[in-house]
Order: sequence, then C-alpha cells, then structure tokens
Amino acid sequence: MSSTPTLEAIRYTRGSLDILDQLQLPAQTVYVSIPDSRAAWTAIRSMQVRGAPAIAIVAALSVAVELAAAPRAAWPNAQAVADHVRLAFEALCTSRPTAVNLSEAASALTARAAALAASNASVDTTVDALLKAMEDMLLKDVADNRAIGAHGRAAILAAKSQAAMLTHCNTGSLATAGYGTALGIIRALHETGKLSHAYCTETRPYNQGARLTAYELVYERIPATLITDSMVAALMASRKIDAVVVGADRVVANGDTANKIGTYQLAIVAKFHNVPFYVAAPTTSIDLDKADGSMITIEERPASELTQLNGVRIAAADIGVWNPGFDVTPAALITGIVTENGVISARREDGSFDVQSFLSR
Repeated sequence: MSSTPTLEAIRYTRGSLDILDQLQLPAQTVYVSIPDSRAAWTAIRSMQVRGAPAIAIVAALSVAVELAAAPRAAWPNAQAVADHVRLAFEALCTSRPTAVNLSEAASALTARAAALAASNASVDTTVDALLKAMEDMLLKDVADNRAIGAHGRAAILAAKSQAAMLTHCNTGSLATAGYGTALGIIRALHETGKLSHAYCTETRPYNQGARLTAYELVYERIPATLITDSMVAALMASRKIDAVVVGADRVVANGDTANKIGTYQLAIVAKFHNVPFYVAAPTTSIDLDKADGSMITIEERPASELTQLNGVRIAAADIGVWNPGFDVTPAALITGIVTENGVISARREDGSFDVQSFLSR
C-alpha cells in the first residue's frame, strides 16, 4: 500500500482557480488557469475537466473567482450580484447536460443569491456568503467521497475478506474534488489491504479509463490491469471478479442510472455472471424530479471522437456516426447505490429502488 498523495484535479485559493488539463494526460501533467466562468464553460465542454462532481465544483468556483476579482464598489447592490450569478450559471449549465450535479449546484447557488438580494443584504454580506457556499462545495465533496469509500468497502466485504474489482470510465481524484467515488471505493479497499486486484476498462471512444483511471492507479501504486471494453465478458468468465463499481452522472427516482457509455452492457454481463454491480454516487447526483431513466437527456459527442485517433482518421470518411456520451442502466441490474449516507438497496416489487424513502430517512 502506498502513502503517495492523491492527485489534485482542482487547485483553488480565493481568487485563483487552476485545473489539471485532462486532455494532456497521461503524457503531461499540466495545470491551466480558469480566470472566469467563460473559461470554465470551455474547459467543461472540451473535457479538460470532467466527472460530474468536478464539473459542478469547477463551475461554482469559476463564478467565485469572478466575484472575488470584482471590486465590491463595482456592484451597486446585492441584486446586481444575484443577477450576475444567475446569468453565469445559466451559461455554464449549457456546457454538458447529462450530469445533474452542475444544474443542482447552479439552482442552489442562484436561489441563495436571490434570497440574499430579497433580504436587502449588503453587497459585502452577499458576496461573502456566496463565496463561502461555493468554496464549501470543494471541502464537502472530499468528505462525501471518503464516506462513499467506507460504505462501499463495507458492502463489498460483507461476505468476503478480499475483493477483486472492476471499474469503468474515471471516477477518482480526477473526476471529483479528491479521493473519488467508484475509484474511491477501490482506494478504500486498497488502503485497508482488502483489495486483491483492480481492473479498469479503456472506456472507448474517449478512453477515460486508459488515459485517466490507469494513470491514477499507477500513480497511487494500486495493483491494477487495463482491459478493453470488449474483454469484460471474457474476464468475468475466466477470472474471479468480486464486484463491479461505477460512478454516476445522474441517478433518478427509481434508481435508473446514467453513466459513461458502456456501463449498461457492463451491468448486463455482470448480471449474467452473478457479479454484484454497484453504483457510487453522492446524493448531489440524485435527481428525484425524473421518475425513470427515459427522462434523462443523453449528451451526444462529436463524431471525430469515434472516427479519429490522435488526429488521424481511423474510420471510412463517409461512414455515419452515432456517439452518445452516456447510457442508462436500469435499476434492476444494480445491486446497490452507494452514497455518502449509506447504500440504497431496498427495492419495490418491480425491482426499482425507493430512492426518495432513503433520502428522507
């Protein structure tokens, strides 16, 4: 086990925000400055930063940088501050639509700003309160991820002393404020000597697993093996896999879960091989306004991600392309949803989860 510190995808001090440019990984570790919300929109859309929790945090902190940079005298009143925050988040929410964390954070912070303005708070009070709320997101995410790691570890080890794990896409320090969600569970197993081995998929077509998860696993000296997405069934048939754990960009009221494309077929293969399939998600990724997965907007990505590799065309020039960035895994294929507050596992008669009851405990 390693004492190597976890990677930082986000570096923030009041008035300054830098992100690890994930487009340059694993070849180079380069941090880029995010001076305002326009730069954040570009970074999120281009996937310089990705992962549902990290997207929301970078968006919020980019607005915080704008608020910290502006002289207090530049704001005539608190309503002007609230208007600026609302417009900034309206734009930021157009960057990537599938993950709920960004829209939830935008709604909460916009409502907070509006409430402060309505109460006739001073500009100083309004800006200070908003800065604290935005900065608290960074600290809370790390604490939530560690709690997810602990709950997931306990669930997976309930009937075994060690576990071989399989994960998809990237859900570690690079996708969050730190530690990670699904990869955080793998990290928690490793920290206590309970991880026998980790497998990660390459995650075509954008290769987040090969570029990012493999990078994290090597960086933290976690015993791991990279496989292609198409090797999962063969792996489960030939080697012992104790559990699959993936992240989530959105979990809806019945437990259906949107995650990186390829997650759904991974869940089907796990079901066939009787391998438990867990989703790791903070409660900020839960969207109770949507009854089931059919209501989730699925982002479609550029065709070039599929037809080109490092700028070189690998597909016939005139071929049509369908490139959804996410798919929806039905709740019936999910063993449990691991949150910072525990594991959602209680089912209704139709096999769906009662997410609302869990959150209301």
